[in-house]
Amino acid sequence: MNTSALYHRPESEFAYLYDPETMHVRLRTARGDVREMGLLYGDPYFLDKEEWFRKPLQMIKTLSTDLYDYWFVEVTAPLKRLSYAFALKGHDGISVFYGDHGVYPLEEDYLRMPNNYFRMPFFHEVDRYKTPEWVKKTVWYQIFPERFANGDPSNDPEGTLPWGSADPSRENFFGGDLQGVIDHLDYLEDLGINGIYFCPIFEASSNHKYDTIDYLKIDPAFGDAETFKKLVEECHKRGMKVMLDAVFNHIGDSSPQWQDVLAHGEDSQYVDWFHINEFPASYKRGENFEDAYDITYDVFAANPHMPKLNTANPEVQDYLLNIARYWIEAFDIDAWRLDVANEVDHAFWKKFRIVCDEAKKDFYILGEIWHSSQNWLQGDEFHAVMNYAFTDAIMGYFVKNELSLSKMVSEMNNQLMLYRNQTNQMQFNILDSHDTPRLLTEANEDKDVMKQAMAFTYIQPGVPCLYYGDEIGLTGGMDPDCRKCMVWEEEKQDRDLHRFVKELNGIRKEQQKILSEGTVYWRQVSEESGVVIFERMLGGEVIRGAFNTGEHTARVELIGEALFSNLADVSDGAVELARKGFVLMKE
Repeated sequence: MNTSALYHRPESEFAYLYDPETMHVRLRTARGDVREMGLLYGDPYFLDKEEWFRKPLQMIKTLSTDLYDYWFVEVTAPLKRLSYAFALKGHDGISVFYGDHGVYPLEEDYLRMPNNYFRMPFFHEVDRYKTPEWVKKTVWYQIFPERFANGDPSNDPEGTLPWGSADPSRENFFGGDLQGVIDHLDYLEDLGINGIYFCPIFEASSNHKYDTIDYLKIDPAFGDAETFKKLVEECHKRGMKVMLDAVFNHIGDSSPQWQDVLAHGEDSQYVDWFHINEFPASYKRGENFEDAYDITYDVFAANPHMPKLNTANPEVQDYLLNIARYWIEAFDIDAWRLDVANEVDHAFWKKFRIVCDEAKKDFYILGEIWHSSQNWLQGDEFHAVMNYAFTDAIMGYFVKNELSLSKMVSEMNNQLMLYRNQTNQMQFNILDSHDTPRLLTEANEDKDVMKQAMAFTYIQPGVPCLYYGDEIGLTGGMDPDCRKCMVWEEEKQDRDLHRFVKELNGIRKEQQKILSEGTVYWRQVSEESGVVIFERMLGGEVIRGAFNTGEHTARVELIGEALFSNLADVSDGAVELARKGFVLMKE
């Protein structure tokens, strides 16, 4: 047995309260190394009296990566306190005890030592990682406001181009606004959307609005406070939630604070609001408007128009926290999406979480982080992150053909094991966004590949988000090309794709409970045939997806009622899947 691969960490994603009375316990072992696993657990004060170590609770092997197996069990404790350790039996015949002090022979002398056990000292409800339940029921739709719909031409910025008359650039405008969103809420409701994620809507110079001038003002090209208030009210009437984009890592160079720094240099009252390395604050223009070099102050990426804020400064903290509270209390928004969240300090985000929780019960906080994010998902900062690691795995296999099937499975399982189950249920699953090429373009405009990837994503843990226009076949390369104007003429839309997405949204909402909380099982992963059979199981219910990613038609034996399919012939007990075909079934 490879005991060096054993890993467990108490009070983490390996041991946590799932609900007030239930504790989830995980253990990592080397892949294919352990035959049987038992949890030895009981009250820490009654070890000798009850000898509970004689009654191991069997753990189940759940997910595997290319290196490790993960074992799982859930337990309760009548007195809300627990000591626990692990009894392992390897395929090589070796048996060991693994606890807080490491690995020992599985012998009674070591089992009787109280300090050899891991502890959950008390089930403190106040410390439990809690999540807003409504998020699990949400199908999100991301809107880039400048390109969704022009509902009020009177607020168009100077030089606005006719809608869709040119390719999007980093500096052109087409007049999209908030009234345009209001005008199409019925369309979104009919599509099955019940949550809208808006890219920034605050006053800014650019078309993307990530260079904020005034966080307390709606950009005049988008409307005003009354328009936004009406938008939120109309969304809530339809059961839709509203999430705004908070750009707190940096501010725009047209903001009064930065302009004061440019005017007064080291004597500016805002000089400590930024990270200025050399005066005067300056840069040399690079290849385009958003690129520079020899920058004497810290910025987002290499964009000289986005000076980085010093969020460790108490004045900056007060300024930003007031903004966070204002939009919740004045407009009743439901969520914040935090731009470049990983480049802002943890101390600030902990204060941000407190403010949001105080302002509104069940408020959702989503961080933009593209990598492993355990430090932000401990229950005192964010509820979830934009799940780009999941995106990379799914896109890498289904769409880009960059990963093998087994590597995709390994990557996805690894991500699931980084977080608590209630976190995984909140993760924001996307296949494209304003920061990536569009899904259909990445799929070389093969709509069957697009449909397969979408269906696979929709049955994963987490909540799905659709990028505006994907449902009608909008294409686009890397930004700014992925930020094209929405096409509203039905004769120019792919209505078959629209019907597909509408039905998929409906399946996700109808089967939400099992798709949110069901256990994950990989029933078949065949590199040779390209067939993947994936399950979600909750109680006695199972939703099973079979996907043919191979080069030939595949026949699989499946039991249940067909919920949804593409390029599949379903008969009693058997399914014939064409290339790029799939079927979702419920048993």
